[in-house]
Amino acid sequence: MTYAPPRSLSPSTTRRASTEASTEKGEKGDGYQYDRAGWTGPSNMAGSQRVFRYVLLAVVALVVIFFVSASSGVGPGSGYTQKASELLKGQGSIYEGSGSNSVPAAGQDSKAGSGSNANPIDVVKSVVAPLQTAASSNTHDTTSPNPLSSTSSNPPLGQTAPGPRMNATFVTLARNSDVWEISRSIRQVEDRFNHAYNYDWVFLNDADFDDTFVKVTSALTSGRTRYGKIDSEHWGFPSFIDQEKARKVREDMHERKIIYGDSVSYRHMCRYESGFFFRHKLMQEYEWYWRVEPSIELFCDIKYDPFKFMADNKKKYSFVLSLYEYVETIPTLWDSVKGFMKAHPEHIVADNSLAFLSDDGGESYNHCHFWSNFEVGNLDWLRSPAYVDYFNHLDRDGGFFYERWGDAPVHSIAAGLMLKKEEIHFFNDIAYYHVPFTHCPTGEQLRLDNKCHCNPRDNFDWNGYSCTSPRLKTDL
Repeated sequence: MTYAPPRSLSPSTTRRASTEASTEKGEKGDGYQYDRAGWTGPSNMAGSQRVFRYVLLAVVALVVIFFVSASSGVGPGSGYTQKASELLKGQGSIYEGSGSNSVPAAGQDSKAGSGSNANPIDVVKSVVAPLQTAASSNTHDTTSPNPLSSTSSNPPLGQTAPGPRMNATFVTLARNSDVWEISRSIRQVEDRFNHAYNYDWVFLNDADFDDTFVKVTSALTSGRTRYGKIDSEHWGFPSFIDQEKARKVREDMHERKIIYGDSVSYRHMCRYESGFFFRHKLMQEYEWYWRVEPSIELFCDIKYDPFKFMADNKKKYSFVLSLYEYVETIPTLWDSVKGFMKAHPEHIVADNSLAFLSDDGGESYNHCHFWSNFEVGNLDWLRSPAYVDYFNHLDRDGGFFYERWGDAPVHSIAAGLMLKKEEIHFFNDIAYYHVPFTHCPTGEQLRLDNKCHCNPRDNFDWNGYSCTSPRLKTDL
């Protein structure tokens, strides 16, 4: 029979409880024990409670001893971790080179430090090393995408991919005020790709880069960072432009609310990206470029080297998004292009992509272009006589200032006319965002394999304003 504690004490029990020891039993001898705190259960529970208290005190004592010893010595795993302050000091020494606090001058490398300073790759390796061991024993490796699984070719952060590197660089045109927006872009590129390849990064500006820009950007990259100032002759009004006429055009576009229609600096940027960035003395050292702009996002891992892919497959220009240009910004661009084709028929190649640009055999322009804020391309092609002749012809016609020609249609038309179809590549697997458009790869398995976090419903390719889906298979 099972007993339950009485609901109340009898008078005799109450009297004894007030005068006797706390372990005195109730008057019925029912096996329950009463103390000043009330009913506590069977009498043998008193011994159990004492044992429990002793064990608890022993555990607390052991924990205290452990923390005291850990604070005064080297604890488990200390070889794989570093304090945040130490990592920051490491980054500072990397930037400062041989200990100097001076900022590299424009056109100089920011990471030409002495061999005694910590290498950023070595610093990261010491942090991620234990993760490799832990992940290798993960029982879920075979059922979900994992950066350390045998199916992945991209090593974890801090480790470099094997194999040769191309003569290539990232290139960014930025102002000092863009530092935090471009920092976001650098982290995207580094985390998704460049941590494994360590390619250089060239930053170009029409003014001198300040200390903050250089320190922040050089700390974020795994390769060399280089800073160049744009020649004034490449960033300004050429002598043949009627500036009064150009001013009236800007006023008119402002009244018509055409995007960037009244901006002088935007026109300088479009002209520079169209015809001069590849001529900068820093860019002269490279064969391949990848253009990166502030505040972009990469949604997927890139598990191979796009530069090497382009070289191995004889590609010269690539894109991820295409769309229609604003008609009001380029009313006479195609007229200028037709003038170039007539003057230089030797530069127009057979089996080109004219059908991507025109729906009537070249009589008119359908306004399709590759969105040039993402480009991976060949610099030797841009420096070729064909492209330079093309740019010079357009430049003399004045449309960068008398209208508002953008570098995107200028690059796209050049690629469409002067490159063979097979020399232009669509990077479907590079998931990309630049406000306000997204490219999210088609194919669920591709997105899973590359650890993508984009929503496929946001893919601009299926938007009616995109030129990719209706033209890609037939015209490129």
